[in-house]
Amino acid sequence: MRIAILGATSQIAKDLVQSFSTLGQHELTLYARSPERVRLWLASVGLAGRHAVAEFSAFSTEVPFDALINFVGVGNPAQAAAMGAAIFDVTLQYDEMALRYVRQNPVCRYLFLSSGAAYGSSFTSAVNEATQAQVAINALQPQDWYAVAKLHAECRHRALTDLAIIDLRVFNYFSRTQDLSARFLMTDIVRAIRDQSILATSSAYIVRDFLHPADFHQLVSVLLAAPAINQVVDCYSRAPIDKSTLLACMQQRFGLQYQVVDSDSGVNATGIKPYYYSLNTRAANFGFNPIFSSQEGVEQEVAAILQPSIQANLL
Repeated sequence: MRIAILGATSQIAKDLVQSFSTLGQHELTLYARSPERVRLWLASVGLAGRHAVAEFSAFSTEVPFDALINFVGVGNPAQAAAMGAAIFDVTLQYDEMALRYVRQNPVCRYLFLSSGAAYGSSFTSAVNEATQAQVAINALQPQDWYAVAKLHAECRHRALTDLAIIDLRVFNYFSRTQDLSARFLMTDIVRAIRDQSILATSSAYIVRDFLHPADFHQLVSVLLAAPAINQVVDCYSRAPIDKSTLLACMQQRFGLQYQVVDSDSGVNATGIKPYYYSLNTRAANFGFNPIFSSQEGVEQEVAAILQPSIQANLL
């Protein structure tokens, strides 16, 4: 299958490219605003010359593709906060680029990386197939921009009923390639373990569902292999994990030191989400069967991140 990866500098895109490459799957063309960064990354992971790399200006409806996967967006809360309302223009620009292509090439599949944030910013309970999106239309706040941009894109896609467009709502994702400078709970945890510092974290009860790169690859693969359809699927692991269990696991397995404080210093760019995960298993209808639970996936990836420092401590 000939696949165009839009936004190839994103972490989740690079993980997918590596998964495809390991299995010798598909002919990929990687599009990015900084193609040189993509080439340098390919060389660093032993994939130099393996895939075509191009600027977005080279993307054309005349180039034959069987599928487009759009990863363009922001990768962490700080970026989302810094981008502000500009997220609307960026999302629309590259989504329209992809839609222009599939309108002229209707047999082409289009996978769009959406977000669980499209449901809104409440998440006082896990979402499910009956959950409705909630937008405070009369009191929109900056932390709503990201969610509304994704929701707007999904609405556009559902209106194009004759085109094979699937939106993938990613809730939480963690891999060994994670940018540890990002302000997520998991990156805060890994930095504390690595630096042997004490993590200060709030007492707020939260539940997260961390998707493993192998399961994301499985999900994309089954969606590309399925009959053409216009649909949306929520991403999920085999089981979510609550914060206290996660902290205890990281303490027992990796020696995390932490203390519970009254306030949380994390970056809140898209709203507070106590139960940020989905019980909507529609992806199973396509054959998706996640291998990893959140705990198993996180343990495996954190171990891979810390392996160099563990070896250094043994010398």
